[in-house]
Amino acid sequence: MQKESTTHFGFDEIPASEKQGRVGNIFDSVANNYDLMNDVMSFGIHRLWKKFTLELCGLKPGHCVLDLAGGTGDLAIKQAAKVGESGQVYLADINSVMLRQGRDRVIDKGLVNRIIPVQCNAEILPFADNSFDCITIAFGLRNVTDQLKALSSMRRILKPGGRLCVLEFSKPVCQSLGKVYDFYSFKLLPRLGEWIAGDRASYQYLAESIRVYPDQASLKKMMVDDAGFDEVSVYNLSGGIVALHRAFKY
Repeated sequence: MQKESTTHFGFDEIPASEKQGRVGNIFDSVANNYDLMNDVMSFGIHRLWKKFTLELCGLKPGHCVLDLAGGTGDLAIKQAAKVGESGQVYLADINSVMLRQGRDRVIDKGLVNRIIPVQCNAEILPFADNSFDCITIAFGLRNVTDQLKALSSMRRILKPGGRLCVLEFSKPVCQSLGKVYDFYSFKLLPRLGEWIAGDRASYQYLAESIRVYPDQASLKKMMVDDAGFDEVSVYNLSGGIVALHRAFKY
């Protein structure tokens, strides 16, 4: 009998088949306070990280965009403004509770004809080859069970000349910053989660999952050598606490 593959869930090594369910439970728990916690734990800086990502998407009127792990829809709504009425944005998330938050926001903004909510798994994207001008995934790739499979699926559905923007927590480039970041992540962040969201464990997982996620160079290598992207540029934000990987398919 073939032994089941394993993967990381935070610092724990678990059967790969369990990760999707465990991550799903976390987002079920944090969905109602997700945007508030993003503002608190990043001191609002996540808005600047996403603004930079949006600028590097190179969106134009008429473009078709997929925002993966789009959750509450903040990035998708801004993308819709860029692609205009002739364009289309798909707001995708594997978690139904998070996607419901995003769908409700889209309805409130009057964008139901320009943003389509889709519940799907990033590893098996239900779209035709060469469908999208741009794909974004912000703070979501880290939670995917098979990251290479997801990246390959994204490349398949990108049009030739299309680009992928992966925004994710990464490794600080300065050792002293890394020590401060570790203290914040493991001592303060779980307490903030407990005080504000009533959920310490989910934010403990967040801190741990960042540490086992590929660093900037490792993710770039995976995207080029394994997933087959033709060009990848890495942009360190806030000293490498977050990195944006922009990849092209030619």
